[in-house]
Order: sequence, then structure tokens, then C-alpha cells
Amino acid sequence: MAQLFFRFGAMNSGKTIEILKVAHNYEEQGKSVIIMTSAVDTRDGEGYVSSRIGLKRPAHTIKADTNVFEAVNEIDPEASCVLVDEAQFLQKHHILELTKVVDELHIPVMTFGLKNDFRNELFEGSKYLLLYADKIEEMKTICWFCAKKAIMNLRFHDNKPVYEGEQVQIGGNESYYPVCREHYFNPPLQK
Repeated sequence: MAQLFFRFGAMNSGKTIEILKVAHNYEEQGKSVIIMTSAVDTRDGEGYVSSRIGLKRPAHTIKADTNVFEAVNEIDPEASCVLVDEAQFLQKHHILELTKVVDELHIPVMTFGLKNDFRNELFEGSKYLLLYADKIEEMKTICWFCAKKAIMNLRFHDNKPVYEGEQVQIGGNESYYPVCREHYFNPPLQK
């Protein structure tokens, strides 16, 4: 039975590696997968999922005006699975279209993304995935500063923590750290 999955985690929790692993497992069995990602994340160029450890694959891009249901139907309505990276950047209509992929095309959809931004607010895509997903799983990682579980993302600029500003600023370890609650509010000073 097809379901909508939301796997979330702080930065560096291995979300993209998991997508690449799942895709490999399906494809090794001769099954087709559709890999998609938000057009918002352009760190490695538009239309790619890439992990911090250097693995990279092409992906279909989801733009603001993309109808994901129609896109999946055009790409491969018989796909064994749809994998979506950077799902936090999706809009409500995208999430509702993904539910149609599951309910009408009977294709499992696995989405991966951040739950909350650096201000500790939900992203739009994450909010609606938390509401509509059949299964929700946390992918765990540790705090940048201690051994506790990281549950938040801390933005830094000029070695200082940032708690206000635009929700989306694309970046990696140079801009964001996965942190526990204690170090979100009281990060050690950076050198």
C-alpha cells in the first residue's frame, strides 16, 4: 500500500544520503524511481541532489508553479517510488499533489527535509507534511558543540549566531550548524 513519508532531521543528519541509498536499492532490483528536489536549493546547481560527502545525482526540479502530480504522471506513472529532497521548501499545493500521487497513482512518496528553520519556525512544506504524511520519522544527528541530539539549526554570520532574517539562505556548514536546544540558545563563541 502506497504511503506518504516525511523523514526530517537537522542539518547533517544524512537526509540526502538516505535518498541516494533508497534510490540505489530500488534500481538494483530493476525498479524505477523518480528523484525530485526543490528549485530553491541551488548549492550544486539546479536539478541535483547532492550530499555533503560528495555523492550527487540528477533530479527533476520542483518550482513554485510545478504541479507535482502532473510531473510524476508525465515522467513515469508506473514508478516504484518518488523520492523528494529539500521538501521543506515545497508549498502547500505541492504537498497536496504528492498526496494525489500516493492516493491516485498508488506510488509511495518519500520526502526528506528540515522540520524547522534557523528561527525555530516550521517551513511551509514541513508544516503540511507533518499534517498530511502517513508516516513521520526523525533522522537523528548530534549537536555541533556537544554529544546531545541536534533538534535545531543555528545560523551563523561573521562567527555570530543569527536568530532573525529571511527564512531561506542557502548554505551548508559555513552558515548553519545542527544544535541541541541548549546550544541553540547559548552557542559557544566561534573563533
